[in-house]
Amino acid sequence: MQLIRLGAFLAAFAVLGVLAGGWLARELVARGPLYCISQAEKLWNGVAPLPTGVQAECPQSQSYRAEVRSSDTRVEQYRVQGWQPRALIAAMKTGGYLQITDEPIGPGNYSAFLGRAGVPEVQYVATQQGETTLITLSGRP
Repeated sequence: MQLIRLGAFLAAFAVLGVLAGGWLARELVARGPLYCISQAEKLWNGVAPLPTGVQAECPQSQSYRAEVRSSDTRVEQYRVQGWQPRALIAAMKTGGYLQITDEPIGPGNYSAFLGRAGVPEVQYVATQQGETTLITLSGRP
């Protein structure tokens, strides 16, 4: 009888370990520097491969981090050398998105909306930062 109790205890402990391990893995990703990128080397949650020369990063803001963790929003950031405001537009189009707007909004700033079936889903903003372009994609998860 004690052997059965021990077996049941060990089985329950193993299940708890698996659940805790999954939670810990998600927490480590959520707290890491690339918390906003769900699929490495992919653009916008896997819609297309990340083009060569594009470096993924995430906003440092705690409010963005909280919104991404709670699935209120999706935000991904990418950096490219030089002023290349439209560097990811072709990849998003390859992934099935249409470019709805095309707005150079001043020196060193560019904005566009992309979507499927003509409905705006993703805001695309490029900002010149020194010798690089920071591109931010944001929208609903």
